[in-house]
Amino acid sequence: MRKVLSKKFFQRNTLAVARGLLGKFLVRKIGDKEAFGMITEVEAYNGLSDKASHASRGKTKRNEIMFREGGIWYVYCVYGMYEMLNIVTREKEYPAAILIRGVLVHDAPCKKTNGPGKLTKLFHIERNLNGKPASKKASLWIEDRRSKIGKIFQSPRIGVDYAGVWKYKLWRFYIRT
Repeated sequence: MRKVLSKKFFQRNTLAVARGLLGKFLVRKIGDKEAFGMITEVEAYNGLSDKASHASRGKTKRNEIMFREGGIWYVYCVYGMYEMLNIVTREKEYPAAILIRGVLVHDAPCKKTNGPGKLTKLFHIERNLNGKPASKKASLWIEDRRSKIGKIFQSPRIGVDYAGVWKYKLWRFYIRT
C-alpha cells in the first residue's frame, strides 16, 4: 500500500515527525520514471533557540521557507556544491525543518546514500524545489508503505560544532539497515 503523506503529517512536533519519517519512502518523479528509497537517517532543527538551525538568527531571505507552514521543501546549497533536502515542519512562523540525510535505494538492497549531498545528486534534487509542497505535483514526495523498521537510534547531529550546547542534542534519528 502506497500513501502520500499529507501536509497534516508535517504540521506536528518536529521530533515526532523526524522519528516518523524513518521507514517512509522518498519518491522523485523524473520524466516518466520514479526513483525511490526508504528514509534511514534524518536530523531535526527546531525553533529559534536551536543554535544549529538556520533560523537561530531570525528570518532571512535564505531561511524564510522554514517559517512557512509544514509540508514544503527547504532546499539550500552548502560549500557551493551540495544541495541539502529538508522538509519544513510545524505551524506557520515556527521555524523548524528536518534534514533528510540518508535513504536505502530500492533497486540495490545494500545501496545506501552516504550523506545528504549524495542523496540529492542521486535524486536530482535542485533548489528549484525550494518552497514547493511535498507532493506528486512537485515531483517529489514522501510515501508511507508500511515498512517495518526495527529499533530507532538517536545521536547528536553531525557538523554542528559551532552550536555550543545545541550540538549535543540527540536530534539525529536513524535506523540500521
